[in-house]
Amino acid sequence: MTSVILKLRHYCAYQERCHSEVKYKCIELGLRGEEIDAAIADLISENFLNEERFARAFAGGKFRTKQWGRKKILIELKQRQVSDYCIRKGMEEIDDADYDKTLSSLAAKKYASLKGEQYLKRKYKTMQYLLQKGYEPELIQDIVEQIAKEPE
Repeated sequence: MTSVILKLRHYCAYQERCHSEVKYKCIELGLRGEEIDAAIADLISENFLNEERFARAFAGGKFRTKQWGRKKILIELKQRQVSDYCIRKGMEEIDDADYDKTLSSLAAKKYASLKGEQYLKRKYKTMQYLLQKGYEPELIQDIVEQIAKEPE
């Protein structure tokens, strides 16, 4: 059991993990039932595993590096079975001003890259791109309308 715990500590120390990732890793390492719960409890008590810390790192990281929108981050955290409280804490890592600036920048770049397209097609493709990135439809609508009105 101790060699498994060492592997799990290393696994958690390498990067922030959520409980479900650690649970799968436990199964992969051959632990079952109560052994998994005991291992996870150990990791939590030794502060190797902290779901709030994971949610904050995940949300902040995906927004800064991949420029994901809040909706996509929220869905990913839910798929990882992160608690609602931790998800809320994670979302606090995204600054509203930075979020708006990033959305504007992404929209402007995408719109400019579609220069040869018809007006409506350009708007549609820009909106689809931003939706796929996880931004909120109402924010996308406003920003794309603004960009489309600007003279080129």
